[in-house]
Amino acid sequence: MTDFKQLKVWRKAHEMTLETYRVTAAFPREEMYGLTSQLRRAAASIGANIAEGCGRRSEGEMCRFLQIARGSASETEYHFLLARDLHFLAEKDFQILTRKSDELQRMLTGLIQSVRSPKSA
Repeated sequence: MTDFKQLKVWRKAHEMTLETYRVTAAFPREEMYGLTSQLRRAAASIGANIAEGCGRRSEGEMCRFLQIARGSASETEYHFLLARDLHFLAEKDFQILTRKSDELQRMLTGLIQSVRSPKSA
């Protein structure tokens, strides 16, 4: 299908994952196997599922993995909210990261619709 590294949505997902790793490095040590791990895995899952979908042979399979990526973006957004409410994440970082998560969700929705729509000849 498509080289995932060429997709703007994948590049943005990768950027958000790197930022997630940066901010979670300051989370309390006792959260290493809790919220820190969960948030990092959810964020990394977005780009990983986009990449896996691009490696599939059919548009239907690609859509399925893009939907999983969108679900991971929603999960990530919730974890950012939880981290903020637990005072692990500064409000400024929360605002930036949730904006990025929301943008990714919108981009993924658009890409799913684009892949599903019939191609013009």
